[in-house]
Amino acid sequence: MSAPPSARDILVLAQIVDLVRAGTATTRPELETATGLGRTVVNDRVREGLELGVLAEIEAAPSGQRGRPSRAVRFRAEAGVILSAALGAVSLHTAVSDLDGTPLRTAHHDIDIDDGPDRVLAAVHAAFGELLRGEDVWGITLALPGPVDIATGSVVAAPAMPGWEGYDVRLPLRLRYGAPVWVDNEVNLMALGEWERGTPQERRDLLFVKVASGIGSGLVTNGRLHRGDSGAAGDIGHVRVTDDPAALCRCGKTGCLVAVASGWALLRTLEERARTGASPLLARRLAERGRVVPEDIGYATAAGDPVVREAVAASARLVGTTIASVVNFVNPGTLVLGGGVIRYSPLFFDEFRRAVLADTIELAARNLTIRTASLDHSEGAVGGALLAADRLFRPDSLRVWLADGSPVGSALRLQEPA
Repeated sequence: MSAPPSARDILVLAQIVDLVRAGTATTRPELETATGLGRTVVNDRVREGLELGVLAEIEAAPSGQRGRPSRAVRFRAEAGVILSAALGAVSLHTAVSDLDGTPLRTAHHDIDIDDGPDRVLAAVHAAFGELLRGEDVWGITLALPGPVDIATGSVVAAPAMPGWEGYDVRLPLRLRYGAPVWVDNEVNLMALGEWERGTPQERRDLLFVKVASGIGSGLVTNGRLHRGDSGAAGDIGHVRVTDDPAALCRCGKTGCLVAVASGWALLRTLEERARTGASPLLARRLAERGRVVPEDIGYATAAGDPVVREAVAASARLVGTTIASVVNFVNPGTLVLGGGVIRYSPLFFDEFRRAVLADTIELAARNLTIRTASLDHSEGAVGGALLAADRLFRPDSLRVWLADGSPVGSALRLQEPA
């Protein structure tokens, strides 16, 4: 290989890689037009991209001019992989994806976020180990089910995640793989995954609502996540919806939406109904295992248990009414419901949709698509891979690592918030 490209050459090469990766320009004449640079400069920078392994030539493409067809170039999405993990309160979804954010292999494991960061991150490492096939890891994302300080990658004020606050989750991952690590809120990345890879592909502003053990939301506007000033945007679970002092939330306050309408609240309510015998079906389940689990709610709902169905419907209506106010405020084109509740039965979604439309103003509801999540509960891992790909290949990042041929070794600089 010839001498490494200079800093000035890297600026041009970063621009070329960005154009090729986006599909904006894939032949040398197209790159000359797009950059305004001469043939020699473009040829030299493309050659460097080929030598560094981030570009590859493909079969000749028509150039629209006389003479020999111009050879096209492509971005080498297979040059490395991205690891992504999305943690829920009791679930772990992991993926190994190519550098375009397309999943190659995925897996699901049960966890308990209450086990704390050491044990849970050990489960993440084990899951990654099962999926990797000896590829070079270029980036890692971790989605957490709580408020995340994007600047530090740490959890902030999350009573449902004991032991996690202030813990540097990036460090053990970076030390093990040598790659940059980005941490975000789980629902943010679920929203990004559905906006980019969900079905149907509408590409309108998207509001994602997750109802599982907790309740949260994420918003994508113009293709970008909206995190707010400090990263707290979307935390609808702690919107106050009742003055009932019995509705005590894990955050220490009363009346929060999550305290009365989440999966956690449903389990608490229905276990009480099982103990009193109001729901004979759940009473039998309780007697068998000593507690009521989410699968029991789905089974009882599908079986037509009136007590369970009314509790599920009431939860769905309350979430839908609360979200209608958000829809009126942000006016998304697509509203997606995800999380464990969509496994119960169609009942939760149907009641949720009805409540949203009942309380949404006409203009906001006119073209609103309301649907369930479409990525088989892997939307957080998919969104994480897309986030990492964006962070790795934006032009300012390319200038940091491109001369080395991979981002390994530049992790600290690359994982700074953008």
